Amino acid sequence: MPSLRAITPDDFETIRRHRLAMFREGGRPAVAIAAMAEPFGLWLRPRLDDGRYFGWIAQGDGGEVAAGIGMMEIDWPPHWLHPTTGRRGYVLNLYVEPQYRRRGLARRMVAAAMDEGRARGLEYMILHPSEQGRPLYESLGWSPTGELGIAVPKA
Repeated sequence: MPSLRAITPDDFETIRRHRLAMFREGGRPAVAIAAMAEPFGLWLRPRLDDGRYFGWIAQGDGGEVAAGIGMMEIDWPPHWLHPTTGRRGYVLNLYVEPQYRRRGLARRMVAAAMDEGRARGLEYMILHPSEQGRPLYESLGWSPTGELGIAVPKA
């Protein structure tokens, strides 16, 4: 079974590759994924360097990357779901390499994120699941929220 280790700034390319693969496999338009690649890298680099983006890499016995997951703490006003603080965790970029799928690795990665949330004193955690991943999260107690979104039109 692959072992988990904390991500480091040296994992930049792996995280970037995983995010692009995640959206590609989810059926997102290739042109949109390509347009996101560079801005995501520009966003990720300083957050990896200063620790605002953290997470885990699962490595196989030969040191190869088997999976990755990221996490951030986000500032949010107190809410009826977490009324005493504005500390929320955001889980993102969970990706399991195809040859490592169906072995419980995604479940282990999400459990590590949930443990980290507890250790950091977070009251609430969110994520945006793919349809493929939704059953896993629901089996771990995650539930849908009423969130909607819109891309703000340019003037």
